[in-house]
Amino acid sequence: MPTPFYYYDLDLLKKTLDNATGKASKFNFQLHYAVKANANERILEIIKSFGLGADCVSGNEIKRVIEAGFPTDKILFAGVGKSDHEINLALDHSIFCFNVESIQEMEVINELAQRKKKVATIALRINPGVNPLTHFYITTGIEENKFGINPIDFEEAVTRLSQLKNLHCIGLHFHIGSQITDMSVFIELCTRINQTQEWFSQHNIPVDHINVGGGLGIDYQYPEKHSIPDFDTYFRLFGDNLNLRPGQQVHFELGRSIVAQCGSLITRVLYTKRGTQSIFLIVDASMTELIRPALYQAFHKIDNLTSTKPSVRYTIVGPVCESSDQLGKHIELPETRRGDLMAVRSTGAYGEIMASRYNLRDLPRASYSDQF
Repeated sequence: MPTPFYYYDLDLLKKTLDNATGKASKFNFQLHYAVKANANERILEIIKSFGLGADCVSGNEIKRVIEAGFPTDKILFAGVGKSDHEINLALDHSIFCFNVESIQEMEVINELAQRKKKVATIALRINPGVNPLTHFYITTGIEENKFGINPIDFEEAVTRLSQLKNLHCIGLHFHIGSQITDMSVFIELCTRINQTQEWFSQHNIPVDHINVGGGLGIDYQYPEKHSIPDFDTYFRLFGDNLNLRPGQQVHFELGRSIVAQCGSLITRVLYTKRGTQSIFLIVDASMTELIRPALYQAFHKIDNLTSTKPSVRYTIVGPVCESSDQLGKHIELPETRRGDLMAVRSTGAYGEIMASRYNLRDLPRASYSDQF
């Protein structure tokens, strides 16, 4: 297949799903896949076969998962900027729950549901003020943030809920960020969840469902050594620290931790070029296929699949006309030549899904382990 393309190890994906669902079942936790991580049709087909629901953040994601066969009663719809069209689409399909991010959004959903003579099921997304100790761009639960309802607005939210007759609130939703590797952060989240659900229960708002979001990080440095995240510790932490009441259901929205390690971006070296301080490998993949290094200064392990010669330090760049178009800086690799194949690891999440056609480049194609 012509490079660049995404290669997916479907066996690893299945092992990851088997591990995650097995560990979650010990606590009767409900899993939903965060579609924003990767909406590849083959990936979705496999995830659906393991019984996960879907966490969507756009109308088109809702359409995609319905086409993939996800049951509508397992679809969650989150996001701070749901359009009227998207809300109507979700209402027409009678999805399980809207994760509502503001009081005004509650009012809009109520109005649209009233026109359809429907009652929309919602959960209030709460901003718990927990710092996830991750990159600022993927932090979503601190006080000054566009996501969620702040504690200062709880009283008004409760008042409006009593007035909005086409809404049925079933619980609370939390999500504090992504690529979280310090597990103690989740203990703090549990503490805030316990405090918050107690407040809402005292104000006669049912909390039958608690959605703790996702955020579990992966090991970008050593993807082969830690190909499957530590789901056991992750789920056990919530099982031990949430003060659950009889009949409550706990939901998770996992994305990166499910799909990241199963994907690699395969690229070919076009040129080598010696600079004053670096040796550049100019490859045919770029920020249009994988934007994370340019957007977040994210690290991905890069392997030369062709050469086994002594190692040299390289800066790996793409052909896009931007100086930020770098896939790796000062990476130690075997001596590399024009034509060598390279693999950018851990790109199954936020890789293919974020690809663009900047410079009018073609979108990357995908291949799968069962094709070889």
